Amino acid sequence: HLGFNDPPADFANEDLFVVVTLPDSCRSQQVHEGWFSKLEDVPGKAITVTIRGILKSKCIVAVVPEARKAVAVRCALRGDVRPECPASALREHPRAHLFLDAEAASLLDKATIQRYQEKRGHSAS
Repeated sequence: HLGFNDPPADFANEDLFVVVTLPDSCRSQQVHEGWFSKLEDVPGKAITVTIRGILKSKCIVAVVPEARKAVAVRCALRGDVRPECPASALREHPRAHLFLDAEAASLLDKATIQRYQEKRGHSAS
């Protein structure tokens, strides 16, 4: 996901912000990540920037840590840009920068990593 734009994300919504109802899986994730102590404390709704709102930014910086995000990272950088993988929309922005730690990048093949490093003018470190 990207923000609270859970799959399938609405790529056509022209609003900048929307109120979304959080599914139990998202609410449980908030507890698992330590943001809330129990599910009952997690709000049922959230405000998020839409995909189109995000893409209207002059520059996008996404920092993605941890192995639990590895599947989402692979989805974002491989295959088609599609609502089932909201973060894939970042590929349509000319100044989107994705910073990954080794665990978040662990499911990417070397060709994918190299392609994006060359495209963005970065080198591996």
